[in-house]
Amino acid sequence: MSSYQTIEFTDELLADGTVYRRYRDGRQEWRRRAGPYLVEWRDEHGLTGTDEQIGAAIIKRVYAGGKVRYGRDLGYGRTVWRQHPADPTDPPQAARPVLFLTVNRSAFGGRVGALLAEIGARALPGLLIAPPLIMTAVEEARLRRALEERLSRGDGGGGGDSIYAWEDDSPDLADDFG
Repeated sequence: MSSYQTIEFTDELLADGTVYRRYRDGRQEWRRRAGPYLVEWRDEHGLTGTDEQIGAAIIKRVYAGGKVRYGRDLGYGRTVWRQHPADPTDPPQAARPVLFLTVNRSAFGGRVGALLAEIGARALPGLLIAPPLIMTAVEEARLRRALEERLSRGDGGGGGDSIYAWEDDSPDLADDFG
């Protein structure tokens, strides 16, 4: 897939330990850490759910209604999401799945990611590796085990950012699962 839309966002750490995320397209989210691999979120439209890192580079977004979407962490504050325009919660687009690249402009890594996204869009369109469309429970469990094994060896969790970068006492908000 060579066509994708880049959506930049900034994160602001609030006094209560939550993060206020502002997307450049006007959307807003409030996020809070619910475990080492889990972030709970809600948006200005009343949608809620969780983002869970289930592998070194795979993020599983589960909406309160049960819908699941996957993202692929590219490091440096960049995440690729596959969206389905037939879904009423998605922006209207073409009738096929579309890739969205979210880029965190809040931290140094995110600013580097934004530069990488801009260079990549010009020089190497189509280089984004799409996240899975669907996964089985067995595939997800395998990714979770592999992530735990990597972390127990001290290998880190993702491409360029540690999965532990967004902690309540950390000023670096570069990686909080998408």
